[in-house]
Amino acid sequence: MSVEDTGSGTDADDRVEPPPLSASLERGEPHGVDAEEEDPLALRLEGLILGAERRYTPFQAARSAGVSMELASRFWRAMGFADIGQAKALTEADVLALRRLAGLVEAGLLSEAMAVQVARSTGQTTARLAEWQIDSFLEGLTEPPEPGMTRTEVTYPLMELLLPELEEFLVYVWRRQLAAATGRVVQAADDEEMVDRRLAVCFADLVGFTRLTRRMEEEELGELVEAFETTAADLVAANGGRLIKTLGDEVLYATDDAGVAAEIALRLIETMANDETMPELRVGMAFGTVTTRMGDVFGSTVNLASRLTSIAPKDAVLVDGAFAEELTRTAEAPASEADAAEAAAAAEKEGEEPPTYRFALQPMWQRPVRGLGVVQPWLLTRRPGKA
Repeated sequence: MSVEDTGSGTDADDRVEPPPLSASLERGEPHGVDAEEEDPLALRLEGLILGAERRYTPFQAARSAGVSMELASRFWRAMGFADIGQAKALTEADVLALRRLAGLVEAGLLSEAMAVQVARSTGQTTARLAEWQIDSFLEGLTEPPEPGMTRTEVTYPLMELLLPELEEFLVYVWRRQLAAATGRVVQAADDEEMVDRRLAVCFADLVGFTRLTRRMEEEELGELVEAFETTAADLVAANGGRLIKTLGDEVLYATDDAGVAAEIALRLIETMANDETMPELRVGMAFGTVTTRMGDVFGSTVNLASRLTSIAPKDAVLVDGAFAEELTRTAEAPASEADAAEAAAAAEKEGEEPPTYRFALQPMWQRPVRGLGVVQPWLLTRRPGKA
């Protein structure tokens, strides 16, 4: 059967079923957008970015890669690609990607389920990156530099210059992040900790954000959210934390060290308090076993940190009992001010330097937390002179 054949060959052994038809195809609509109907510039940009021309239907691409149509469809959907029926819209790069993923499975390096997870995590991450670059980056850069020029006339040469630089930068950052993540995993105490690890998990939430959305213009609101996310991301990274995700009015980060998490939380509140344009912040943190999947974190520790955030006072940090115990165990905070005074007196009596603590912990009233029972929150503050 030739490459141009779309699955109607006469050899039964060669026949491969095409992917399920989408709803539009079942209604008798065209199998895909004809290239002649598409914007010429869009096609030129696609060719520039992909570095190859359209040659294959999905069936042909799967067959050329030596992959079943069912598995190819699973990979494509995991990567976030829409069903295109039997439109000729795929390139040699699509064939190579299928071949590589299938090859990893055939070699026993990845299970089929893991290969699909790799496709999904990569697709979701890069989709968000691409949307951000177009919305926030290219949109501003493609403003016509001269009267009479259109954005269309600027976009292609700009993309031609930026593409190789952005590609190299993306690979560089990915390698750096991969090296850091691998280092954290191999330092785990045992094999179980490589998957279920003990982490400090923190949610930082803007107070009164819903009310702000009703008062502020969309552009102002967008600028506020961007400023908050940028501030949080910079502080988390600079102090050795890992930003897990941003949710507009809320950020989630995690660290291996409770003291690092506490320092980031207090610096976030201090930084935001010095900015008159920003609303108050409240923070909730918990320490314990966390399951990590596809760059996200799950489990009761994460849920507890979220619940503590919802009950935290304005410009304050609440932590759970396990977090407080970890800070006292590592001598980052005394169990109580009475203990701190007693330790200082004992050191003075022995002619030694008194212990120094970065943080203070104050027990709050126990309270029921939905889904987690009764918890003992602790108010975390910075000890005087430790900013």
